[in-house]
Amino acid sequence: MRTLARRAYDYISAFLRWIVLSVIVGAACGLVGTLFSVSISCATRWREQLPWLIFLLPLGGLLIVLMYHWMKQPLTLGVDKLFLSIQEHSDVPAAMAPLIFLGTFITHLCGGSAGREGAALQLGGTLGNRIAKALRLQDNDRDTMTLIGMGALFSALFGTPLTAILFVMEVLALGHLSYSTFVPCLIASMTAYGVSALLNMKPESYALSAVPALSVRTVLMVGALAILCAMLSIAFCKVMHFSGKFMKERVKNDYMRAAVGGAAIILLTLLVGTRDYNGAGAAVIERAVSGSARPQDFLLKLLFTAITLSCGYKGGEIVPTFYVGATFGCVIGPLLGLDPAFAAAIAMVATFCGNTNCPIASIFLSIELFGTQALHLFVIACAISYMLSGNSSLYHAQLLPDRELKLVRMNIPKGDRRGEADAR
Repeated sequence: MRTLARRAYDYISAFLRWIVLSVIVGAACGLVGTLFSVSISCATRWREQLPWLIFLLPLGGLLIVLMYHWMKQPLTLGVDKLFLSIQEHSDVPAAMAPLIFLGTFITHLCGGSAGREGAALQLGGTLGNRIAKALRLQDNDRDTMTLIGMGALFSALFGTPLTAILFVMEVLALGHLSYSTFVPCLIASMTAYGVSALLNMKPESYALSAVPALSVRTVLMVGALAILCAMLSIAFCKVMHFSGKFMKERVKNDYMRAAVGGAAIILLTLLVGTRDYNGAGAAVIERAVSGSARPQDFLLKLLFTAITLSCGYKGGEIVPTFYVGATFGCVIGPLLGLDPAFAAAIAMVATFCGNTNCPIASIFLSIELFGTQALHLFVIACAISYMLSGNSSLYHAQLLPDRELKLVRMNIPKGDRRGEADAR
């Protein structure tokens, strides 16, 4: 009886402790996430109002490199560092937060092609890790704080708390959900979402039109699109990784690489005659899910993003993933017999799934962005894209199975059965 009481006390005290810690992280991430979102929105608005700012992109790149060198941090510092800090129980540099904040702001202000959610993961992870360090928490607790910080700031910035929870639980290791972090992630993400809502941040959402009836024909069409999205995901990841490696080998000096990349983006922008491929591209995504996109949009956005991020500019790959997926689906969907707007929505989520290897988070993303009207079709698309995208990933540090097909072999961790553990 005494053992049972002691166990109950341990569970309750741990639960209450994590409520407090999660609320602290969630509130901090909600405030910082709102400030970051407002800053990026201002940068985007100023860039659109002052077209000449794009000619400052090389100078902006030099400033970003200077900041990282001044803070004695590598330009490669990013989301992978957060993953490694959790896997290796190490600290996250405090400088990561201000560097990614300012670097992303400069990139968006001057017209680099990048997202913001990848930056949000870095901001939130750094906040969670540094709060844990300030409170002198142990390694495992510090790792959890890093993880819930990532989810909380993602939730505050994008307005998708359920996706944020499941994304950080799934993304560390392919095929494994970090169930032990579920309650802290839930509380922190909902707190951050609530804080951002109180500060008048609007969640991302899109109207889904022309949803086809569920039939064998519809399933086949969606399945075909998902197969193509899996191939697109592989290509996206390969291009991003290859471009980073290629630029480092060919242009070894960080300052020169930033200047060359900035000049290339300026030249490409002038050649294509539109600013649709600069910045995050939220307006183009909205047009795509409304049924309008140019055939070259997804290829050019991939090119612009690869150049931007491989040359030291900052941001993230998630919104470009949405852009590439949505415009690809809008163009390819009608060839398969699907409505372009509906195909854009399906491809946007399926490409995200293939790029991140997070099928459950992707399904919840479809719910939070598009509602439940076509949930069954989104689930089919995510399942196919996840399985056929192989071990490609946006993140080098994501733990992936070695030369093993997804979902072919069950991987059940060894351990005590619940009844056996309780009997001890």
